[in-house]
Amino acid sequence: MDKSAIDPHIERILLSNSEIISRVKEIAAQVSGDYRGKQLTIVTVLKGSVFFAADLLRFLTIDRDIDFVCTSSYIGANSVSKVQLVADLSSNPKGKNILLVEDIADTGLTLNYLRDNLKERGAASVAVCVLLDKPAARKVAVEIAYRGFTIEDFFVVGYGLDYEEKFRELPYIGVLKQSVYNNK
Repeated sequence: MDKSAIDPHIERILLSNSEIISRVKEIAAQVSGDYRGKQLTIVTVLKGSVFFAADLLRFLTIDRDIDFVCTSSYIGANSVSKVQLVADLSSNPKGKNILLVEDIADTGLTLNYLRDNLKERGAASVAVCVLLDKPAARKVAVEIAYRGFTIEDFFVVGYGLDYEEKFRELPYIGVLKQSVYNNK
């Protein structure tokens, strides 16, 4: 990638767009194999996982539909311990095979909350698929069936991930300069 194309707020590129797309194709092949012959509902966690979910959907070769949930668990750069459901599914999860698609597993709080919520509401199965796994930030254990990349404890943005609603549009995943979020 041309160095001039890197956003000036980015310390360095952690994952290029080609690396991301290559891995998303591999995950899609694995999911397609695991769910062959079954109807799958992709539940996309808004807003961060939209880019990942859209690319994943393009590469799946099985019957699937999509729904969305929106949660809130961050204030600026800080995770809070309480997860709030801001917007619920548009359809009943009862009896459905659900693939919960999230941009990043860090604390594990959001994924556990959503998985438990969907199971309590009668989903036939709930599996978790994350683009990024940041185990150093984990507060609660979370079972991840499909993982794109394991990363160190960096504050990352791009490919849907944001800081205060900025940087989602970057085609790569980059480490955000500390000066950006330490000034708040």
